Amino acid sequence: MSSTTTQNEWPLWEVFVRNKAGLDHKHCGSLHAADAKMAIQLARDVYTRRQEGVSIWVVPSTQIVASDPGEKGMYFDPMEDKVYRHPTFYELPDALNHM
Repeated sequence: MSSTTTQNEWPLWEVFVRNKAGLDHKHCGSLHAADAKMAIQLARDVYTRRQEGVSIWVVPSTQIVASDPGEKGMYFDPMEDKVYRHPTFYELPDALNHM
């Protein structure tokens, strides 16, 4: 447990749900639970009440690592000089007007 978690407090879990129409799991919220099994059950009850999900992932919040928004330049600015990653300068044929 982290230093901010007391002995009387359940760990925080992040909940990801894959809906019927989608192929990827989307973060839909957080909840406190004693263990993974309880987190899945609570996530099902809270985030899929209207049968909008087909799969649930729960991850302890302490296990998620994220980049610091203050260091965004270090992570994302080097991509600006790679124009080939964003092919906006290509002319598409008229047959591909749906793109």
